[in-house]
Amino acid sequence: MNHSQWKTRRTRKLMGESVEESAAYVEAGYAFALGQAVYDRRTELGLSQSELARRAGMTQPQISNIEGGDSLPTLPLLTRLAKALDAALTIDLDRDTSAFRFTPHDRARPDEAPPGPGSGRGLGSVA
Repeated sequence: MNHSQWKTRRTRKLMGESVEESAAYVEAGYAFALGQAVYDRRTELGLSQSELARRAGMTQPQISNIEGGDSLPTLPLLTRLAKALDAALTIDLDRDTSAFRFTPHDRARPDEAPPGPGSGRGLGSVA
């Protein structure tokens, strides 16, 4: 086969052909999506990589590797990152798509009612 017969992944998808992706390709997509989410939240907070690393008990090169898509952190590390970014991390993995979102803690979730009188969620209550 010569290069004039190659079909890019995008071309095959547009033509309705089946597109098989290697596990490494899918994993790289996850790493880049997570890295972008970390970068977006960090810059939203105005933090440097060094400051985020300090907050998360990591090193600046570790943060750089995550943001660059060069690393897939473990669940405990993702938990530390979410705490350091003062956010909840939501991960959606569905067939061909993946999404990583850091939702700030100060923003109420749509499925939760705000605490009010008699809600049992006021100051000093324990859930």
